[in-house]
Amino acid sequence: MKTITLRRTLVTTAVVGVILCGHTRGEQANSPASAIATLSHPAAGPSSLPDFAAIVDQNGPAVVNIGISGNMKIAAPGVSRLDPDSPFSDVFGHFQAPSSQLEIPMRGLCSGFIVRPDGVILTNAHMVDGASEVTVKLTDRREFKAKVIGIDAPTDTAVLKIDAHDLPTVRIGDPSQTHVGEWVLAIGSPFGFANSVTAGIISAKSRFLPGEAYVPFIQTDVAVNPGNSGGPLFNTKGVVIGINSQIFSQTGGYQGLSFAIPIDIALRVEQQLLRDGRVSRGRLGVSTQDLNQPLADSFGLAKPAGALVDSVLSDGPADEAGLQPGDIILQLNDKDIQASYELPPQVAELTPGSQARLTLWRDGRSKEVTFRVGEMNTMAKIGETSEATEDRLGVAVRPLAPNELRQADVKVGLVVEQSVGPALRAGIQPGDAVLAVNGHPVADAEQLREFVEKANRHIALLVQRDRVRVFVPVDLDEVP
Repeated sequence: MKTITLRRTLVTTAVVGVILCGHTRGEQANSPASAIATLSHPAAGPSSLPDFAAIVDQNGPAVVNIGISGNMKIAAPGVSRLDPDSPFSDVFGHFQAPSSQLEIPMRGLCSGFIVRPDGVILTNAHMVDGASEVTVKLTDRREFKAKVIGIDAPTDTAVLKIDAHDLPTVRIGDPSQTHVGEWVLAIGSPFGFANSVTAGIISAKSRFLPGEAYVPFIQTDVAVNPGNSGGPLFNTKGVVIGINSQIFSQTGGYQGLSFAIPIDIALRVEQQLLRDGRVSRGRLGVSTQDLNQPLADSFGLAKPAGALVDSVLSDGPADEAGLQPGDIILQLNDKDIQASYELPPQVAELTPGSQARLTLWRDGRSKEVTFRVGEMNTMAKIGETSEATEDRLGVAVRPLAPNELRQADVKVGLVVEQSVGPALRAGIQPGDAVLAVNGHPVADAEQLREFVEKANRHIALLVQRDRVRVFVPVDLDEVP
């Protein structure tokens, strides 16, 4: 029996991976009911359709095609990460897994759109995450190598930057003002067919998908296929209301169910990445579940609404506020919580350190409590490394989060997100903390790049792994 699978649009082939971003839709058949509707409403007809051509003429130049290249890692059983003759094998030997990974070249295509005339572009995080090179092609055929400013996995949003000015941009809309049944339009590169246009309607709003706790997706029946990922979703006013991100498909192609990230959520991520280099989210520290009618009856509620707390993390904001398993969260700052999936995105929008108020149902009556909002561990990846850093050193890094700094007992440092080339051969692995370069503390990717650019052939990294610190020399010009 075929299974229906929710996909982010990443398709690879053997030996050379090929990524195409995408989504789906189904055909709508004419029926007697539709004919009756047309007769009942004479205004409905071809003359009442949106002017799709005008929307495309106005916004098409701001939609870009994005080429991605990188390496796909596969398991290589029995292959050691380090040369056994390496003088560092004694230091790192006990960290090595019985298997390592081989890398296979991959290439991909997706879509994006320009939101600032100085070259800031939005696309999907799942497409550019781990890419070693990202190329942006404009509709006038100009091509630019893009810098990945940062990616945010929880919202599947990535921010790119190209060295260009006075570029055409899209206009931004308000997703909250859209309605189910409204016409929408997508521009993207399905299966590599650049700047293709498809249209449909909004099928539903505030769809929370499995594993996607922070995005109330816009569901549409717009034809979205591999290659469309990261492209804009427009309403009939010609403004962007979302970023096409996922499809629900049996085949990986269009079947009438596509999902877009609301543009206001993506822009909050963009602003934080550009301003702070990271994304900050509020944290409550509870695990919740939905209620059904029997559970509601058990707790004395008239209807199954709210988020039932099934566990409280020790020493978290909820624990300090006195929340208990069995509490039912009915409101956050006077905003109703109808289901458990509505709570995480609302908490995430709160400012860490601020005060917030919960309305609970406990022991058959409502109760209000306040809590100080905590901060969720950052999941954004910062792509500040330049070509020189990637080519000579071979790492992608982000600054250590506050809790990681405390755990490592340091004031500054970087987390390795990806290791290739010289860094990998020296034994540097994802998850390592780089604390200093040639004895100098390093706080951000820009500092690391500067040290690498100034180095001749060798550079010494102070690396911490599992509370063990060691200086690791890296031969920047070594040829494998």
